[in-house]
Amino acid sequence: MLEQSMLLKDHLLKLYSQNAFVTLLKMEILTLDTRLAKLSMPVLADMHTNLYQTAHGGALASLADTAMGMACATTGKKVVTLDMNLNYIRAAECPAALTAVGTVIHDGSRTMVAEADIVDSDGNLIVKARGTFFVTGTFL
Repeated sequence: MLEQSMLLKDHLLKLYSQNAFVTLLKMEILTLDTRLAKLSMPVLADMHTNLYQTAHGGALASLADTAMGMACATTGKKVVTLDMNLNYIRAAECPAALTAVGTVIHDGSRTMVAEADIVDSDGNLIVKARGTFFVTGTFL
């Protein structure tokens, strides 16, 4: 069982490191554990910001969605997002280093529910997200 868990983790690390969208937004995987994914993303002026030079809501949504989807994937299930809700709590000033922690809160056979918190380097909550994911298959 431990060997299969390591194979899955290695597979996910390779899969996400080759994903063009994850690479474009400069997301990095910090931690992968069963039902948990921790990612980082910078807020760069020429890439991630809105008119006010704070993190664009779309970039934050992408980070949250990726963290939740990866948390689901650590269970060995392939998922796609059905629904996602985000509460934008405060602005992330540029430049900033953000961390997203995605956790699975429901692991069903057909659907999964996950949450993500995005915080800045001072630990301030930037975004609280929740998503429902449809299980399309399994990895490995």
